[in-house]
Amino acid sequence: MSQPKKCTAIKALLALALLFVAGLACAAQVAGTVVHLSGPLLSKKADGSVKVLAVKSEVEQGDTLVSQKNTYAQIKFIDNSEITLRPGTTFTIESFAFDSDKPDTDSASFNLVKGGLRSITGLLGKRNKEKFALKTPTATIGIRGTTFIAEFVEPEPEALASMNAYLLASTAGMAGSAPPLQPLQLAQLAPPGAPKAPGLPPGLYVQVIDGLISLSNKGGTQNFAAGQFGYTANLIQPPVIVPRNPGIQFTPPPTFSASPGNTNGSGAKAAAAVDCEVR
Repeated sequence: MSQPKKCTAIKALLALALLFVAGLACAAQVAGTVVHLSGPLLSKKADGSVKVLAVKSEVEQGDTLVSQKNTYAQIKFIDNSEITLRPGTTFTIESFAFDSDKPDTDSASFNLVKGGLRSITGLLGKRNKEKFALKTPTATIGIRGTTFIAEFVEPEPEALASMNAYLLASTAGMAGSAPPLQPLQLAQLAPPGAPKAPGLPPGLYVQVIDGLISLSNKGGTQNFAAGQFGYTANLIQPPVIVPRNPGIQFTPPPTFSASPGNTNGSGAKAAAAVDCEVR
């Protein structure tokens, strides 16, 4: 009678050990640390739990960071890159992997859902630029080792529904049978003039502080040099050069100024000359 019980206990211990090892293997990769914070910053975990972050808090792949009103938050990643979030931003770390001795395993995929940020490239982006991607609702930003600011302004719900319906019809191969997107609908999505409410018209705005970027979507491709501002309204309208700052505001507290680059929207240069591509 004792032998079967002993075998059962051993099997149970082995099963627990396997579950522990599997749990370690599936544990989220620590991506970086919060180094500066001016207000509340929330982290929504992949399992649905919500955590309030503080300075020195770690962030992991799978986290969605949400900066509250008046909150600027600076995250330093393990490859020495930096992302500074402006107030009212939702930003997801979809995946992040970096090992200084294993460049082949590099991977960084982010998603700017709404709001704005400043990005300063680290070692991963410099040695494996093709493995870095910052997604936005209107374009994907591929890094070439640069310093830039990106801000996405959400469209009105009605305009967003019109665009989604149009894109769905196009993707399904029914663009010929779908009604064309009318100029009024396009204007609602990103009017070049004064918006209905105070603030920037909807769309993606970029400011190149140092280096070069290329902004591309279904509407075309446009290059931008250091000191220039760019804008793309949506996935089907071509990006354009904006002759002056359209109203991008990015002014973290002075304590954040240890990072290179000017963050006041003036277009001043940062330290090293680099470039970035927005696809």
